[in-house]
Amino acid sequence: MRYHVLATDYDGTIAHHGRVDAPTLAALEELRRSGRKLVLVTGRLLEDLQTVFPRTGLFDHIVAENGALLHRPATQETRLLGEAPPARFVEMLRERGVAPLAVGHVIVATWHPHEDAVLEAIRSCGLELHVAFNKGAVMVLPSGINKATGLAAALAELKLSPHNAVGVGDAENDHAFLATCECSVAVANALPALKERAHFVTAGDHGRGVQELVRALAESDLRGFTECAERTALSVGARRDGSPLHVPVYGPPVLIAGASGSGKSTLATRLLEELAERGYQFCVIDPEGDYVDLADATVLGDADHAPRAEPVLELLEVPAQSCVVNLLGVPLGDRPAFVDTLLSRLQEMRARTGRPHWIVADEAHHLFPPEWRPSALTRAAELASLLMITVHPERVSRSLLDRVSIVFGVGASAAETITRFGAALGATAPGADEAVAEGQCLAWLRAGGELAVFAPTPPRGERRRHVRKYSAGELGPDKSFYFRGPEGRLNLRARNLHAFLELAEGVDDETWQHHRERADYSRWLGDAIKDAELAGEAERIERDRGLDAAASRAALRAAIERRYTAPA
Repeated sequence: MRYHVLATDYDGTIAHHGRVDAPTLAALEELRRSGRKLVLVTGRLLEDLQTVFPRTGLFDHIVAENGALLHRPATQETRLLGEAPPARFVEMLRERGVAPLAVGHVIVATWHPHEDAVLEAIRSCGLELHVAFNKGAVMVLPSGINKATGLAAALAELKLSPHNAVGVGDAENDHAFLATCECSVAVANALPALKERAHFVTAGDHGRGVQELVRALAESDLRGFTECAERTALSVGARRDGSPLHVPVYGPPVLIAGASGSGKSTLATRLLEELAERGYQFCVIDPEGDYVDLADATVLGDADHAPRAEPVLELLEVPAQSCVVNLLGVPLGDRPAFVDTLLSRLQEMRARTGRPHWIVADEAHHLFPPEWRPSALTRAAELASLLMITVHPERVSRSLLDRVSIVFGVGASAAETITRFGAALGATAPGADEAVAEGQCLAWLRAGGELAVFAPTPPRGERRRHVRKYSAGELGPDKSFYFRGPEGRLNLRARNLHAFLELAEGVDDETWQHHRERADYSRWLGDAIKDAELAGEAERIERDRGLDAAASRAALRAAIERRYTAPA
């Protein structure tokens, strides 16, 4: 389920002439039975609302006074989200004949045409207050308080994200909170400006429109609301004709495939950066420590400490917090079982909250091999918004490959990679022999049968992440370089480039030349460090017979230091 909460205005939305009819109440009750939460977001004073609407207990939270007060009907707890209005300001309004005048815990409200008198009183008192309108109503609140901030407070208490919320309203003061919600809906009687900005406008007015929305939520979780899906899609680059290439923010699995060092993590990082910028939560399962420097995410686990599922779930309980689960400390043979357990827990969390919004699995051919048999709790058929990254698409479990909606082929062999993916499913990609220029990628959008050539948008942090990881980060045992020398007399492990340079200075000439003659340096720089340009330079140094051990050491050190900065 994608949408876990409905946030609705009161007057003009669920209520007509201040009253909520029986069919609308029945629809709201049905929504609660589906497991979703209800939040009422109103400009009314709480006491006034409770007088005209005795069914406040239908709602998990009530945001009243246009965002200035939060009330929990189940416990009758009330929390003010702003300061009370200054007594001198209220007195001045009364002196100027502003009536009717309602004074709440925080809000001061009147009606048109008293807005000019209200503004003059604000100026005279030297106050930092703002005025909001709700059709004929004129509401005065502390600066920075509106229905959006009130809804944010309610969602924080529910531990839900606005990306899992649907909002519905009708008037000017609903703009802010509707813009906060992933899907915004205007009832048919809404103001034209609100209809223009909403993702969807109901056919029915007032409560009938809300009933229509509730039915769509119950029947399809709003899957037919294409306008919302299009506006929330993630941009990953531009096609040849300049049009943007998008990935749905919610949908079937996506696959990034290509040779080692081809740019898979670069494209993945671009997606993760956009998710973070827009407030989506993600969980990266990182077998090789490739994402330990990813911005906007907390890393759990390292080469010496295996992560545990429980702390991951505790961290993700905060909607704004994303994480990277570093598996370097988990033995290779134990990783599939750990990932299966973690996935089942993440899916249970998604069932409750809709989060994490994205799950990213690097080295997917190791985590989900052809023989992968998920536990009953994992429910592979329900894994939505899953990004898999792999060198070998044909070695990923068929149960997951079948559900992939978009395949990205990256690097010089992008067309071959797409072909291998198709062959694994017994399918042929349209135009899979398409040539791509340097810096371009292929995307097979399987539902529409399109094979698109596109230039990916470069991520901001990729070069920094790459440099930090390989120069001073922690490579796993299978990616480290080992100085063993002739006959395997040594076993010196270089966990990163900085350690490699330190050990290289200390090993004897015979050991150095042994690995040089076997082209071990260029192979490691290409396969583990994933730097094809540096690997090519190392290969030239290895082949230069005019260089002795000391000179070749110095040349390789200079080549590495030109590209990577030593740790501080």
